Amino acid sequence: MIDKAKTVPVWHEILHIDKETGARAGLLHTPHGTFPTPMFMPVGTQATVKGMSPRELEEMGAGVILSNTYHLWMRPGSDLVAEAGGLHEFMRWNRGILTDSGGFQVFSLAKPKDIVEDGVHFRSHIDGSKQFLTPEKSISIQENLGADVIMAFDECIPYPADEAYAARSSARTTRWLERCIEAHGTTDTQALFGIVQGGMYPKLRRQSIAEITAFDLPGYGIGGLSVGEPAELFYEMVAETIPYLPADKPRYLMGVGTPDYMLEAVRFGVDMFDCVLPTRIGRNGSVLTKGGRLIVRDLKASRDFGPIEDDCQCYTCRNFSKAYIRHLLKADEMFGLRLTSYHNLYFLIDLMNKAREAIFEDRYSEFCLEFMDKWGDGRNRA
Repeated sequence: MIDKAKTVPVWHEILHIDKETGARAGLLHTPHGTFPTPMFMPVGTQATVKGMSPRELEEMGAGVILSNTYHLWMRPGSDLVAEAGGLHEFMRWNRGILTDSGGFQVFSLAKPKDIVEDGVHFRSHIDGSKQFLTPEKSISIQENLGADVIMAFDECIPYPADEAYAARSSARTTRWLERCIEAHGTTDTQALFGIVQGGMYPKLRRQSIAEITAFDLPGYGIGGLSVGEPAELFYEMVAETIPYLPADKPRYLMGVGTPDYMLEAVRFGVDMFDCVLPTRIGRNGSVLTKGGRLIVRDLKASRDFGPIEDDCQCYTCRNFSKAYIRHLLKADEMFGLRLTSYHNLYFLIDLMNKAREAIFEDRYSEFCLEFMDKWGDGRNRA
């Protein structure tokens, strides 16, 4: 076992736990500020949240954003970002940044035979060049990027996957974590989170938790969920995973950004979420509302001069009508995409703020029931 002395630059302070559930309200302390949890982290894949300026992200209350190790390694290169002073200076974002390990993108480009013990062979999506990503290389890239939180390189288990494959893969993730810890030299400025895997098998998930948490890291990610499995299985795995994680460390459910999934995970004690969903569906003309998704591009909105939601305080809803936004979308005007993306990001950030308030007031279950009664199944509505 590695015993590596380090100063932890990120820690989670739990302020209150809902009396009925495991929902937690706290503070995530980072070198670039302290931010309330539970939190939704907008995704800035290419060192930018699509369509949003840093000032707008601050305005809507974003605290930590996520950037992508793989994409920034491929372009413009992590050395260039380091030369610019790191991601915070490069993108002019003075709050928290988390970088993923690049594993999810690399595994989508690789074939099973390309995954070896040392790392993963794949071809760049930009020019087709041969590349090889290892745990050590992932850490080196993330150290160059300079994020507050960096993620260990893990093997992303596909869905479906048989139990034998999931067991081999999770064991490799543990071995790779040990190599990431050995390679991690910036422990005084960057917090390394391990990632729990185990597929859709409770026994393997608990085994992965035991192995990953034995390293006593500053925080832990929950990987391999919301990857195409039925909702019932997602909820089962959340219940079989999160309660076994250390209570005093931040819990980050990776790649989850639908309100129903987020609220259920918060119930079990998740603190951090990220997802591309709000900007992706915004670019397709859909917006999140308390009653589910609304297709603002549809004809029904053409003469609707009210906001997306009457009681929403986001910049979009305070200033523009659905009719105007639909006009912009139909005319392929960039401003329309920015307005829908702004609203969607604000919606999820605000949802977590409201969940936090409910936790402090010990009424989290009531809050969830009220929200889900309006949300229903979340399907698009005209």
